[in-house]
Amino acid sequence: MTPAEAKAFLADNNVKYVLAQFVDIHGTAKAKSVPADHFEDIITNGAGFAGFAIWGMGIEPHGPDYMAVGDLDTLSLVPWQPGYARIVCDGHVHGEPWSIDARVALKKQLKRLEAKGLTFYTGLEPEFSLLKKDAEGQIKPCDDTDALAKPCYDYKGLSRSRLFLERLTDSVKAVGIDAYQIDHEDANGQFEINYTFEDCLSSCDHYIFFKMAAAEIANDLGLICSFMPKPFASRPGNGMHMHMSLGDGKANLFQDKSDPQGMKLSKLAYQFLAGVLKHAPALAAICAPTVNSYKRLVVGRSLTGATWAPAYISYGDNNRSSMVRIPGGRLELRLPDGACNPYLATAAVIAAGLDGIENDLDPGKPHNMNLYELSPAQLKAEGIEILPQNLHEALTALEADSTLCAALGPVAGEFLKLKHMEWVEYMRHVSDWEIKNYLEFF
Repeated sequence: MTPAEAKAFLADNNVKYVLAQFVDIHGTAKAKSVPADHFEDIITNGAGFAGFAIWGMGIEPHGPDYMAVGDLDTLSLVPWQPGYARIVCDGHVHGEPWSIDARVALKKQLKRLEAKGLTFYTGLEPEFSLLKKDAEGQIKPCDDTDALAKPCYDYKGLSRSRLFLERLTDSVKAVGIDAYQIDHEDANGQFEINYTFEDCLSSCDHYIFFKMAAAEIANDLGLICSFMPKPFASRPGNGMHMHMSLGDGKANLFQDKSDPQGMKLSKLAYQFLAGVLKHAPALAAICAPTVNSYKRLVVGRSLTGATWAPAYISYGDNNRSSMVRIPGGRLELRLPDGACNPYLATAAVIAAGLDGIENDLDPGKPHNMNLYELSPAQLKAEGIEILPQNLHEALTALEADSTLCAALGPVAGEFLKLKHMEWVEYMRHVSDWEIKNYLEFF
């Protein structure tokens, strides 16, 4: 879209304000509302922000402004907010792309792929919890009748939340995001809306738009839409499964129907997979970036019979108990959760996969059994490692992974600094569990 076409689009749709939108290091949407007659400011110098006021931009109070410069290809309406449009922005400082901006960091990895004639495609699956507060302020599923012990695909649960689901689906479809399936997931009040895969940058832009829409539509209905990885201890958590493939503009280069292992994967796909498996402990820090994330990535069961989350560094043919599932001709990374920054997670996955390609790594044999049922001795015999079981372990793994840290650049250091602070704050917090178990025990 040219600047002239963008201005005509705003005028034709009676847009009064444009949201100059970017994300902080946590992947949280940030924005300024800019009157439409000042739209040109966003696509030239950018909308200005105090850098220190944004999480994880590496700018001190005495530092320069963070300028959000709009990407014209992302301009769209905001269907749930009439009279508004949204444009996705890259961070600039002193007129140059800012390396600690997550979208800029992803573009750096995309250039590495472009140099090889490759495009990375992803399909991101947003799982979320639709909740409300009761009279005591406690969080519970939005529908009191959504109480089955195994609620996955339940018609009643799906139907009784249809007002929210229809509004959300209509909103994303209105801007060209091709939503094609809606289902009730395996936790009470948990849903997923699937939309078509795209180039990974567009996938990330659309995922953020999806979360923005979900939050505001839920709020308008007096509800809470949460992407928190594990809102209920005994129920499955919210993942952001990442379906992945590489293409050359003509074909899916991850697909090979003559694959002797029967998974329809090419040598290129196996190399990429090997890199992801090699760097899995470090990837956990970025793909599962909160204390709460590791309540999801647990070894054990939930009330429904499975957590549906990976705990083991492994891959298998259509194996949902593994970290990487092979649906046929692509990879599904089941590690990321709803709290991750999609740009940063995607950049890290590309860096890991490229390490596998450039060094011709081998992922080893697949594991096509139910990993949840294996004993520690059986896992050891199979050579299967366990993912980090808390944020501190994952951060330690990321710090030790020189390949990923070098590929991500300064954003890795900023991420580690903030996440170490988060871990310390968590460890110093006195929880209700501690009061219950220790207050009168000693």
